[in-house]
Amino acid sequence: MNIEKLSKRLETVCTYIPSGSRIADIGSDHAYLPCYAVKNGIASFAIAGEVVEGPYQSALQQVKNSGLGDAVSVRKGDGLEVIQKGEVDCITIAGMGGALISSILNKGMEKLSENERLVLQPNIAANFIREWCIEQGWQIIAEEIIEEDQKIYEILVLEKLKDKKPYFLTEAELLMGPILIKENNSVFQAKWHQELQQWKRILKSLEQAAETAETTEKKKQLQKNITMVEEVIS
Repeated sequence: MNIEKLSKRLETVCTYIPSGSRIADIGSDHAYLPCYAVKNGIASFAIAGEVVEGPYQSALQQVKNSGLGDAVSVRKGDGLEVIQKGEVDCITIAGMGGALISSILNKGMEKLSENERLVLQPNIAANFIREWCIEQGWQIIAEEIIEEDQKIYEILVLEKLKDKKPYFLTEAELLMGPILIKENNSVFQAKWHQELQQWKRILKSLEQAAETAETTEKKKQLQKNITMVEEVIS
């Protein structure tokens, strides 16, 4: 992967960046995504944010080598610390867990002008992001699920609710994604069949374990999830 050719998951993230946007890529690593977005005319300006020294230096070098220093700003800082309020139109966060992405958004709430689009690609636990939407008054306007190198990724696209109507998701939608459930494509089916198999293995081992309040509650939750997912994918 380089600024000429991104991975499938990062290319998919880029398809949801509005044309001509000023973007901030948080946890940018080598700054491949912001450099690619600017180089290909997707973004007019980009910030590559990185909190770890090694990746920060890699991003600086990448931007320098690409000759994109006028349009890509590499900044060191934790999460949304690297942006000013209203400075960007679109924020991308890719390759982290859903819980961490939600934490970054919560910590940086004062940096959101509420006019931004958020394009988020959690590696696991996308449900944390959907729960964050409900809590903070954002809505999911698009979702996509893809497979790359035998791994499955979800991309969620969020915008701030413009009216005061409550945004509600069912338990199944929080877990599996409201738009992904409707599409119910082959990658979605594969993901949840894999999850079902894993949950059933765990449930079987718990049924052979000593009965405690903790195991009883865990079995109850697993069975609930199994029933819910089977209803969706059947």
